[in-house]
Amino acid sequence: MSRLLRILFLTLLLTFTACSKDDDSEDGGTPIAGNRLSTGDSARDFLSDENFDELVIEVVYVEGYRPTDAALNNLVQFIEERCHKSAGVELNVRSFPSPNIAEFNIQQVDSIEKVMRSQYNLGDKMALYVSFLDGKFEDDSDDSVVLGAAYRNTSFVIFEETLHRFSDGINEPDRFLLESTVFRHEFAHLLGLVNLGTEMQTDHLDTENGSHCNVESCLMNYRVESGINIPGMTSEENIPELDSQCLADLRANGGK
Repeated sequence: MSRLLRILFLTLLLTFTACSKDDDSEDGGTPIAGNRLSTGDSARDFLSDENFDELVIEVVYVEGYRPTDAALNNLVQFIEERCHKSAGVELNVRSFPSPNIAEFNIQQVDSIEKVMRSQYNLGDKMALYVSFLDGKFEDDSDDSVVLGAAYRNTSFVIFEETLHRFSDGINEPDRFLLESTVFRHEFAHLLGLVNLGTEMQTDHLDTENGSHCNVESCLMNYRVESGINIPGMTSEENIPELDSQCLADLRANGGK
């Protein structure tokens, strides 16, 4: 099977009807409802400092599947370039034992978040949750695999085991570069791209591949996933950038 598979970045707009009021608060009354909304609902809160001037990134990973420090730092840099967080961006990283799930669905990913997440929007501090798992997505096939999914307003998941399979090999990108691309792409969905909570200033929506940009070279184009796994992706300059239309959308919604 060719290593040049179509690699998908998945954006899911989910409403879990099983969630109750008990799901939205912890013991002691700490509210978590603000972190259990749909993808894109907190775009302006990420981009502006109107409600939150600080951001904490909670990174949890299955033991043995820690993301590279370089890629995590690249995500922080991307956030600082696009978002107004004058009090800074904090990075918290910790591991947890494997849940022993070979194929994940998003409901299982969400259930792991309920157990593992400890940081929620509170006061002037906003919280982002990112998990790195050791199984694959349930819809993976011989022709396409999913590397990451943005599934709530402040949450995305990376299927790190799958990412390992498609990086650091012959004619494959460096793991740091592939991780950095996936991290940025999924976080940009949380910023409301494309037309996912951040209004378009000009029409650049790829209607056939929802919530993606129709500019082929843009970070938010769905074709990015089939272009990153090629020879030549050897430096940070090869990570796709947001095009001018996506940047205009973010600025209009309070971003830099």
